[in-house]
Parts: sequence; structure tokens; C-alpha cells
Amino acid sequence: MVAIKRKLNVTVASRGRIAISLIDPNAEPPRPRPTSKVPRISRLMALAIRFNEMIRTGEASDMIELARLGHVTQPRMSQIMALNQLAPDIQEALLNLPATKGKPGIHEKRLRPIAAMLHWDEQRAAWRQISSEAGGTSKDWGESSEIA
Repeated sequence: MVAIKRKLNVTVASRGRIAISLIDPNAEPPRPRPTSKVPRISRLMALAIRFNEMIRTGEASDMIELARLGHVTQPRMSQIMALNQLAPDIQEALLNLPATKGKPGIHEKRLRPIAAMLHWDEQRAAWRQISSEAGGTSKDWGESSEIA
């Protein structure tokens, strides 16, 4: 009788499947997964700016084409593009939100009414309200001291 000793790595994959693989002692250890991630609203703000640039440069002809390229509906594309109507300092604050664990304090749905406001002063007041409700100070949300 021959006994073979071999180290195996057993993990539970998606939907309960078991994955068995050999452990290679010469392989590099897997990179650790990040413990926090960029808030979704920050990614959406960056997309809105990029999409606006695509329309401006002629890379995309209109929002319908952008929606097709982004694999979203035209109404969803309109919601994303509405973020471009926010005051520049609010856009900057959204782009500079700190990485978080768990649920973010600021959601895009709460920003839609602010983006619909015509005056930036009104937007800034509403932004201060939302950021204070989210539990952050104005410095945490990237708001500069010049905003009054």
C-alpha cells in the first residue's frame, strides 16, 4: 500500500460548490481584499462627468447612445447625468468621499432633489443638511471652508 501526502485547499465556491485545489508552496500568497470601497455615489459622479465629456467631444451623440453604451435605460442615464447639475464644490465633495465599510451615508436618490434645484446656494444648504444627517462633518465630506 502506498500513502501519498498532499496538502489541499478546500473552499466553498458560489452556490455551495466545493472547490479543491493543490497548495503550491512556491506560489505567492493571495492579495488581501480591500476592507473598504469607494462609495457608489462617488463612482456615479465620476461617470456623470465622463459621460458629459463624451457628449461634449462628440464621442457619443446623445444620452440615448450613452445609455446603450452603458447598458442602462435612458431614464437611468438621465438620473446619472443630472449629477452634473450640482454645484462644482458639491461634485468635488462627492468625488472625494472617504472609502467606507458597510452602507454609505449619502445615496444618489437623496441627491436627485438637490440636483433639480436651480440655485447653487440652495443646493449647498441642502447638501450641508444631508451631510450632517449622514453623520459627517463638512471636512469629512470634502466641503471647503469658503462655502458659507
